[in-house]
Amino acid sequence: MAKVTSKLQVTVPKAIADRFGIRPGDEIEFLPADNSLRILLSPDKVPPQGEDRLRLFDQATRRQREREGRPGKVQASTTDRGWTREELYDRGRTD
Repeated sequence: MAKVTSKLQVTVPKAIADRFGIRPGDEIEFLPADNSLRILLSPDKVPPQGEDRLRLFDQATRRQREREGRPGKVQASTTDRGWTREELYDRGRTD
């Protein structure tokens, strides 16, 4: 349960903020509903549902596959770094 401060501010519980993607600076709306309040997220924060969610997932998958298949992609070499892991541990030792 959240408490109202002397400045009439309310802290959103972390679990709720994480679940709905609420971040500092985001705007929320309080809507009276009989003896309760509803908190509405700004329209850009409402997570997509159903067909929209599947469409966005398919778009992201296509973009990822395009990125992976681009010619000229440079793969970093892990064997020619100019140093070894052991050298990192030995640097600066005076024993």
